[in-house]
Amino acid sequence: MTTDYFAGDDRTSYERMAAGDLYVADDPEIARGVHRGMRLVDAYHRAVLDGDDDAAHEILTDLLGSLGEGASVKPPLAVDFGSNVHLGARTFVNSGLTALDVAAITVGDDCLIGPNVQLLTPTHPVDPQPRRDKLEAAEPITLGDNVWLGGGVIVCPGVTIGDNTVVGAGSVVTRDLPANVVAVGNPARVIRENI
Repeated sequence: MTTDYFAGDDRTSYERMAAGDLYVADDPEIARGVHRGMRLVDAYHRAVLDGDDDAAHEILTDLLGSLGEGASVKPPLAVDFGSNVHLGARTFVNSGLTALDVAAITVGDDCLIGPNVQLLTPTHPVDPQPRRDKLEAAEPITLGDNVWLGGGVIVCPGVTIGDNTVVGAGSVVTRDLPANVVAVGNPARVIRENI
């Protein structure tokens, strides 16, 4: 790192990360959190494969920040921490979700998350030197109630999607979407109201 970006800031990288500020992922607490997430994801996958529904539910409850009643996640699942993912009641997550939860990922009740969806909270500087110096940050993602993300949808950092909105398969959501619409494309654009 050629510049001391944190001069006068006594916080750890983990504390800067948790506050939503720029940080470098060199913190032992960050490493422990990521390792915990990987270990619990592996245990969850194994419990599902073994057909042990009770153990799988217990592990998923431990992994995630919150898990609403009747919510389910079909493996495989990939997370950074897991503890920053919050799934609402009766939400169904199909296989292959990548939830990079450096910041909070909040999914409302009764949502449908298609296969191979990516919820990506991390950001990196556009300027080359800070990026070379490994600076990163994150912005939260929020999905309202009854949102349906089709297969392969990518939701970018900082995006909020309103209640009852449908996002077509393969779309890339780069900006907030209002409630009660259908959006498709790259970048995702509203094509009609969904009342």
